[in-house]
This record gives sequence, structure tokens and C-alpha cells, in this order.
Amino acid sequence: MPIEIPADFLVVASRGPDWAAWLDELPRLTRELLDEWELRVDGGPAYGNCAVVVPVLTSDGARAVLKVQFPHWEAETEHLALRIWDGNGAVRMLRADPRRFAILMERLESRDLTTIGDVDACEVVGAAYSRLHVPAGPQFRTLSGELKRWIQGFRELPSSAPVPHRYVEQAISLGEDFASDPSCDGVLIHTDLHYFNVLAGEREPWLVIDPKPLSGDPCYEVAPLLWNRWDEVVASGDLRFRVRQRFYAAIDAGGLDEDRARDWVIVRQLLNVLWTLQEAGTDESLPQDWVTRNIAIAKAIQD
Repeated sequence: MPIEIPADFLVVASRGPDWAAWLDELPRLTRELLDEWELRVDGGPAYGNCAVVVPVLTSDGARAVLKVQFPHWEAETEHLALRIWDGNGAVRMLRADPRRFAILMERLESRDLTTIGDVDACEVVGAAYSRLHVPAGPQFRTLSGELKRWIQGFRELPSSAPVPHRYVEQAISLGEDFASDPSCDGVLIHTDLHYFNVLAGEREPWLVIDPKPLSGDPCYEVAPLLWNRWDEVVASGDLRFRVRQRFYAAIDAGGLDEDRARDWVIVRQLLNVLWTLQEAGTDESLPQDWVTRNIAIAKAIQD
């Protein structure tokens, strides 16, 4: 049975020649994995930002999904994190082929944490932290190592950049403190844990998916809960209260240090701005709403 790549996913070919070449090979690659692992397709494929997910049945009839990702560094150690967690709070991995960036996992429901209230969802994610935050081995990149590159990016921002300079200086100062702190590394962190990356399951009500793992600091995790589902924050009429309500729900459920988590939120919001400015190139192409959102969160979390 031929694998038909979702039409909307084909646009990733525009990201560059590496993406186009991978996309050309994806049907063949997926077919090979299905044959080698004795899997039967059990529904239409779905996709994310850089992966295709095919619902399958294993040779013994178990419901599973085959995930095939574009080769990139954030995906290199996903299988290692899933193996360490072994289904404890996260989706259970059944098999992996790191060379082909392929993972076979138990099948979860399509329902995610956007189907419950945002504050309740923050508590669910916070409760998952203690299960996921286990010692990280040397095979994972370190948060401090990444942070040193990010700090250099902050320093290279021109004074004319459309972001309050005081926040850039604050992010540099906090980043330097974190980078020199031994506690910045050593714990396995997901790094992209938000409402869309927690799905309903049969073994447990909610299970975490799609880690981009680092050896890092548990307090790094909170920020994505603040910038996602932003329309609800705006609609509340009290941005500062709603941002803080989410923040405290997550750190209280996760037992995280308030000051340390707050400082990481500031760094991560400014990182989002930095990456946006680097990708946009010119102010004319800048997604100003996204920049404004990140600055608003950095302001709300500390004022």
C-alpha cells in the first residue's frame, strides 16, 4: 500500500534543498520501515512541524504509530529520552531506528490539553515534571552549552533592534548567571512541553509526547505554557493576572523554585524574540504580534 504524504505537509520542501530531498525520499523510507517492522497501515497519516506520523497495527495487532522525522539535532536524542522514561508519564516507545529518525510508539488519542482549561492544563504539565525530570546522561546536549551560543546572539543584536534594550541586557545577565551555575545541567528536560504535546491515553489520562531533550534545569520548562493559547490570555482582559496564574499553577504542581523559573521565563521569551529577529532579517518582514507577545510575557512575569 503506497504512503501518501499529506498535501499540506508538502510545503516543507520550500524550507530548502535538504527538506525537498528528504520529502522526496519519505514515501520510500516509510514503506521500508513498514515492511521491515511488519506493520500494517491503520489510517491516514498526520503530520507535525517536521515529522509524519502513520497509525499502524503491529504484527500482534497492537495499535501504534510510526513517526518519521526530518533529520535534525533536536530529534537525535528523542528516542533516548523516551527509552529512559519508559512510559512513565510519557508515550511508550516500542522500537526506534535513530539512523533513519524513525520511532514506533504506542498510539494515543488525538485529544490534547487544549480540551481542558488552561490553568488546569498547567497543573497537569506541572505534575508531569517530577516524573520526567530524571538524571540525564552524557549523550544529551547541555543547556549551558546552548545558552552560551544564545548569549552571543543577544550581544550581537543591534541597538536599533525593535525590542526594549533593557530586556536584552537582562536576558544576557540572567543567561550568564545560569551558564556558570552547575545546576544548569544534569536533569533530563523535555524543553517543548506545552498543551499540544500532551495527549490523552489509555494507560494514563495524559501522556507527554515529542521531547526535544537536553541535559538541563527543570525550571527551564515553564515558559511554553505561557506563550501558547495566547488568545485566551488576551480574552481574559487581565494579561498580567492570567500569565501569572498559569505560571504559579505549573510551578506549584511541579515543586519548582519560583525565582529560578521566573528568570528562565524571561530568558526564553527574549530568546523567542532573538530567533524571530534573526529569521526575519528585516523589520518589514517581522511578525510584530509574536514579538509583542513575548515582550508582554517578560513584562507581566516580573512587574
